[in-house]
Amino acid sequence: MSIATIRAAAYALPVLAFAALPVFAASTSAHDDEIARVERGLRTPVVVAGEPAAPRALLEEMRRLHVPGVSIALIRNGKIAWTRGYGVVYEGGPAVTPDTLFQAASISKPVTAMAALRLAERGELDLDADINTVLTTWHLPPGPGAGNTSATVRQLLSHTAGTSVSGFPGYAADKPVPTLVQVLDGAPPANTKPVRIVTVPGSAWRYSGGGYTIVQQALIDRSGKPFDALLLETVLKPAGMADSRFAQPLPASLLGRAALPHDEAGQPYAGGPHTYPELAAAGLWTTPADLARFALDLQRSLQGGKGVLSPRMARTMIAPVDNRYGLGLQIEGEGQALSFAHGGSNMGYQNTLFAYARHGDGAVVMTNGANGGELANSVLRALAAEYKWPSQQPTERKAVALELAAQEKLAGRYLVPGQGDFTIARRDGQLMVALRGAAWEPLYAAAPDVLFVLSRKLELQMAGDGGRLVSGSFDLPFRRAE
Repeated sequence: MSIATIRAAAYALPVLAFAALPVFAASTSAHDDEIARVERGLRTPVVVAGEPAAPRALLEEMRRLHVPGVSIALIRNGKIAWTRGYGVVYEGGPAVTPDTLFQAASISKPVTAMAALRLAERGELDLDADINTVLTTWHLPPGPGAGNTSATVRQLLSHTAGTSVSGFPGYAADKPVPTLVQVLDGAPPANTKPVRIVTVPGSAWRYSGGGYTIVQQALIDRSGKPFDALLLETVLKPAGMADSRFAQPLPASLLGRAALPHDEAGQPYAGGPHTYPELAAAGLWTTPADLARFALDLQRSLQGGKGVLSPRMARTMIAPVDNRYGLGLQIEGEGQALSFAHGGSNMGYQNTLFAYARHGDGAVVMTNGANGGELANSVLRALAAEYKWPSQQPTERKAVALELAAQEKLAGRYLVPGQGDFTIARRDGQLMVALRGAAWEPLYAAAPDVLFVLSRKLELQMAGDGGRLVSGSFDLPFRRAE
């Protein structure tokens, strides 16, 4: 994840009047009251202490954020309790249903990690061997530091291999698509730089879709099978994910079931979904229900039952290596609140998967809008409130008043080197920030030099004419534009 991901959700945009937003229900009436409360109970991740935090309605938030379609699967007591779709696959098009396909984006990574761990359990892959002893089609050049430093599968899966290229933009329908080796070498027609070791492996956590692309090539080389066939055999079929496939592009016969991607203004991307040859990092097409089946399978293994992985290997998967990240999953909490999760952000798709490790609750939310990240996480918090989860509750923060002169001094455009920019300004009588384009939201102060927003757990830590943008494990410097 990078600033591009942090900025992927647009905030406080003008309302786009989509045609009617239909709702498709695949749940029984036993859950209707619960679902209705969830639909009315969306919450921001941060609230200001002493100020009322009014819940928001799902359909209104879809309009505000220009997200045409949303699909939800709830995991409750070790089962899929209900699924429901909202909105449309494109304006004027069919309704989103629980069977509608979405690009999973980076939620492809934990599915890939499970496949690698399955091979390790079968004795076909050494998680701690030099990756170049596995690769045959391509070779990872040595990284910096003394000696010929290389990386291991475990490091690549945990984002501790020091590899470059955090994410991939995909390829529009009218653009040539590179081979996997061309992606790894950054060779035309690849639109990303070469995947290389840029920091000493094992020395730091560095999110790298490029690292997962190396794993993709390694699994192909070790198994002798196409990646999609290998993943079908090792994870998708055993976990019961019949509506999932690592197919890029999606076969024409399935496009009629797919939610089409939309930009920040709710406009469809020309040519439809981008193609991602980086299957391991971003290439899965699936449904929330199938990703829920993936989470349920891992929950069963973690609780000593029969799943794709043995209980021992499942525990390995969720054991944090660095920065609260295991092998393919973000790990939070402890005891009954121990959870595993992953987000996904492809061009026009924003999703989230969240589940508990020690009891059978969780959820998957998928959207076909570039602003869907904020929406998906708000839905997750509404589910947490309804089902009394031990986490995913809003964080309360105290806000202090800033003098008008201090606010005016903060106003300006700021650059995040190599990533993008954001703007701070006084608008409508208050301090606001646009993290992307013209998407404005209120900006609060925890201290004169620490600013925060309500739409996500993000801080702007100001220092002179610059500072640092901090969101969870991401810490990026910025400076005022000239």
